[in-house]
Amino acid sequence: MAQPPSGTIAPVDDIHWPSLIAAVSAISAVGIAIGLGLPLLSIIMEKRGISSTMIGLNSAMAGLASMAVAPFTTKVAHRYGIANTMLWAVLLSALSALGFYYIENFLMWFPLRVVFHGAITVLFVLSEFWINATAPPKRRGLVLGIYGTVLSLGFAAGPLLFSILGSDGILPFAVGAGVILLAAIPIFLARNESPDLDAKPELHFMRYVFLVPTATAAVFIFGAVESGGLSLFPIFGTRAGFTESEAALLLTVMGLGNVIFQIPLGMLSDRMKDRRNLLALMTVIGLIGALCLPLLQHSWWLMAVVLLFWGGCVSGLYTVGLSHLGSRLTGADLAAANAAFIFSYAVGTVAGPQAIGAAMDVTGNDGFAWSIAGFFGLYVALSVFRLVFNPKRT
Repeated sequence: MAQPPSGTIAPVDDIHWPSLIAAVSAISAVGIAIGLGLPLLSIIMEKRGISSTMIGLNSAMAGLASMAVAPFTTKVAHRYGIANTMLWAVLLSALSALGFYYIENFLMWFPLRVVFHGAITVLFVLSEFWINATAPPKRRGLVLGIYGTVLSLGFAAGPLLFSILGSDGILPFAVGAGVILLAAIPIFLARNESPDLDAKPELHFMRYVFLVPTATAAVFIFGAVESGGLSLFPIFGTRAGFTESEAALLLTVMGLGNVIFQIPLGMLSDRMKDRRNLLALMTVIGLIGALCLPLLQHSWWLMAVVLLFWGGCVSGLYTVGLSHLGSRLTGADLAAANAAFIFSYAVGTVAGPQAIGAAMDVTGNDGFAWSIAGFFGLYVALSVFRLVFNPKRT
C-alpha cells in the first residue's frame, strides 16, 4: 500500500504502521526509562545516605523539567524537524541515564535530572503528536489505545527490570540507556514519514492549555490521581489493615486495569460523536470508586474488583483525552496542544502527591480517598459546565 506523503494524515480507514511503530517505540522507551529510573535512583540515593527530603526534591525535578521543556518542544521541532528532534532526545536521554552512574556528585544529579526528563518529555510530546497527526480519524481511539497500552506496559516493565537487575554496578544504567537507544531505530527508519511542522503555532503556549480544556483537564486529573495513588496507596492500604504484599497486589490489579481497558475505551470513543461524554462518564465512575474505597477496607477482593475498573477509568482519561485533542486540532496547533497536554500531565504529577499526602495528614487515612474524589469532582463540575454552557466540542 502506498504511504501518504510526509506531513499528511493517513487514509481514513488505514493505520499508518511505520508512524505507529516509531511513536510506540519512543513511548516504550519513555515508559521503561521512567519505570526503571525512578526506583533505581531513589534506592541509590538512600544507600548513599541522602535524606528523604533531598531525595524527594531531586525526584520532583522530573515534573519540573517536563513543565519547563514542554512549552519549547514544538518550536524546536518546527526548526529541526520531528524525527531529528526525537533522535537527539533519544541520544541525550541515553547519555544522561549513563551519567547517573559515572557522576557521583549528588548536586550534579539535579541538572542531570533536568536533561534526562527534559529529553524524555520531548519524546513524549512529539511521539504523541506524530501518532495523533497520522492516525486515521475513524480509528484514532483504537490507535491511541494501542499507544496507551504500550505506555502502561512500559511503566510496568521498568520496575520489573529493576527487580531483576538490582541497583549495583553499571548494568541497570546500561540496560536503561540501551532500551532508550533502541527506540532510535524505528524513528530513523520512519524519519521521512514524520509529519511536517511548516508553520509555527499561532497562539501563546498557555493558550493551548485552555484551548481544549476537557482534554488538558483530563490529563491533569490522570497525572494527579496516578502519581498520587501510586505513591501513597501502599500507605493507605497498610493503614487500612492490609499487609504490604496485599497492598502491592492491589496496586498490581490497578495497573492491570490500566493496561486492559485502554484499547476497548479507545475503540468506544471512536463510536461516539462527542468524546466529552465518555470523559465525563469515566470521571463519574472514578468519583464513585474513590468514595467507595473507605467502605471496602474489610475485603481485599472487593477492593481489587473496584480498583481494576477504577484503574481502567483513570488510564482512559489519558487515552480518550488525547484522542479528543487530536479530533479537534491539526498541524502546528495540534503539536503545541500536545505539548500543553504533557505540561498539564506534569502539573498533575506534582500536585497530586502533595494534595493527597496533605489530605491524609489533616483528615487521617480516609483523606486518601476524599482527596482523589475531590480531583474527580472538579472534572465532573468542569464537564457539566462545558456540556451545558458551552456545547461546542472543546
